[in-house]
Amino acid sequence: MYSVLKGASYFLAHTPDMVVHNGTTQTTEKRVKPDSDYLKEIVHGLRDYEACVAYPPNQVYIGNMTPDELAELPMPWYDKRVEAKRQGTFGEIMPQDEFIGMMKICDVFDLVKLNESFSKAVKAKLEAHPLVDNALLAGLDKYAGAAEITELVKNAGAEPIYLHGEVIGCVKAAHDIDDSLSAHVIFENLVSKASCVVSVLHLVHQTGVKKEEVEYVIECSEEACGDMNQRGGGNFAKAAAEMAGLINATGSDVRGFCAGPTHALVQAASLVKAGVFKQVVVAAGGSTAKLGMNGKDHLKKGLPILEDCVAGFAVLISENDGVSPELNTDILGRHTVGTGSAPQNVISSLTFAALEKAGLKLTDVDKYSVEMQNPDITKPAGAGNVPEANYKMIGALAAMKGQIQKTELNSFVEKHGMTGWAPTQGHIPSGVPYLGFARQEMLAERIERAMFVGKGSLFLGRMTNLFDGISFVLQKNSGTNQADGITEARVQQLIAASLREFAGHLAGKLEE
Repeated sequence: MYSVLKGASYFLAHTPDMVVHNGTTQTTEKRVKPDSDYLKEIVHGLRDYEACVAYPPNQVYIGNMTPDELAELPMPWYDKRVEAKRQGTFGEIMPQDEFIGMMKICDVFDLVKLNESFSKAVKAKLEAHPLVDNALLAGLDKYAGAAEITELVKNAGAEPIYLHGEVIGCVKAAHDIDDSLSAHVIFENLVSKASCVVSVLHLVHQTGVKKEEVEYVIECSEEACGDMNQRGGGNFAKAAAEMAGLINATGSDVRGFCAGPTHALVQAASLVKAGVFKQVVVAAGGSTAKLGMNGKDHLKKGLPILEDCVAGFAVLISENDGVSPELNTDILGRHTVGTGSAPQNVISSLTFAALEKAGLKLTDVDKYSVEMQNPDITKPAGAGNVPEANYKMIGALAAMKGQIQKTELNSFVEKHGMTGWAPTQGHIPSGVPYLGFARQEMLAERIERAMFVGKGSLFLGRMTNLFDGISFVLQKNSGTNQADGITEARVQQLIAASLREFAGHLAGKLEE
């Protein structure tokens, strides 16, 4: 019996200072061209919090707008505003100061040092947050003096923490000589952990699952924690579970570049279907490295820096309740070692091949969730409209296989595709942003089947030239209930099978 999707949460933290001081594009520029015009101009291209919250794709990400509503807005979107709601159906958009506070809360080795005035101010703000309890807030009671912070930054390799251009704290290195525990890496990992933790807290609140009932957590971001002896040893999953209060959970990390979340969801669905665990959370934090990644192109074309948010998500996979959408693990698309890197082969292996094996056509899938990159970000950078390009490839494949006419390509894209809305942080756009909407659509009986496609660039790690990808189908619940054991439909199937067996046995006797 298939496992089900009980809920999905999505989180954004607006972090403009981290764009300037922690995004890889900017930190690299500081090393190779410290006097560049780009570094001088970037501060003038940063959005304030209100503009970030009112940005239409961000409101879609947290569930206050639908992808269809976004598609109705003419592009570009960066110069348009909708109602600025911090809280959404799926999660929230947190301001930078509160997120820095969450980094301190998630620090269990006293590596984050914040000054007294900031600590007190942010604690007062987070006390009003409905998901942050007193046990978490205690982490903000310890603060550092300005002289200590200055000394750590100047002479101990600490990574400064900025708010509105001013240093209000720092992240210490966790080891004197271990590069894997440098202040820069610890900073990145704490950002990833904090955004993951808030995503999990929203998921628990949204689904109503009891924290003690979650048995396993799979973390699938693009960061890796460890030391010089085991650089990617992990475990973000256990670290986030601890901070979120999932006291009965264990867990592990899954990595696959952009395809990581889809691999993790398949594993979670399989664990629940097999009866190993009843409640599994799949979650991921965001990446500071990719903040402002396309910033140079944006500023050149008169756009603000649009990659100014750290993103996160969390998903709950549970036993079949007879209502929630099912993860059909019998329909899995796989980019195998022998698939190759030709675009047609890649998309065929992830869509057509799996569906054909299940007796389905490409047109039998109501919606495909692919790399849901926000085209407002990617088009000015020369990367085009990534979701649209994927949908056109799927549509062309359907035409090639005779499932649609060539003249129907545009209508196929419109019917089975969506506009992109997710931040460009690799694992974040890769299929998963649509899980929350898909669940809503299936419960409302507006769609029956959606395919989630994750693709990854393994060659970035310089260990293989192979591409990667995996896909699965989410479908409307068949009405079965794992907790109730055998269903009425199954009883009817068994009766029919028994009658056929009896009829065959009776026919044999008559022949004798």
